[in-house]
Amino acid sequence: MNRKISLIHSNHLAQVDYAYASRVPAGMDLLFLAGACPLTKEGHVPDSSDVELQAKLCVENLKAALGECNAKLEDIVYTRILVATQNQSDLVTAWEVIREEFGNHDVPSTLSGVTVLGYSNQLVEIEAFAAVEKTID
Repeated sequence: MNRKISLIHSNHLAQVDYAYASRVPAGMDLLFLAGACPLTKEGHVPDSSDVELQAKLCVENLKAALGECNAKLEDIVYTRILVATQNQSDLVTAWEVIREEFGNHDVPSTLSGVTVLGYSNQLVEIEAFAAVEKTID
């Protein structure tokens, strides 16, 4: 984990598998990433019924976008995970896959079920904010 980013847990709230807040110290660059979609390199969404596969691909695409900014998953300070479903079990599946990828970096997150996402057959999307050491221009 980036030592400059603080993940804040609470002794007064339910014990959950994510931090309730994150603190970014002054002087860091903030990155606002577009929603990571489950697109292949060819620009296609794979199997429209496989939430787990799409969640994994979203994380891989998120890692690639972070890499373009010289950042990694441990630099993320907040995520919003969107799952196009009416079934809570699909949300749980997406959450478990994504949480596993983040390992000990239990970043504050919001998990929401939505009616539809932007690409045909898309079930999962991850929005993220990250913070990195300020670059010298």
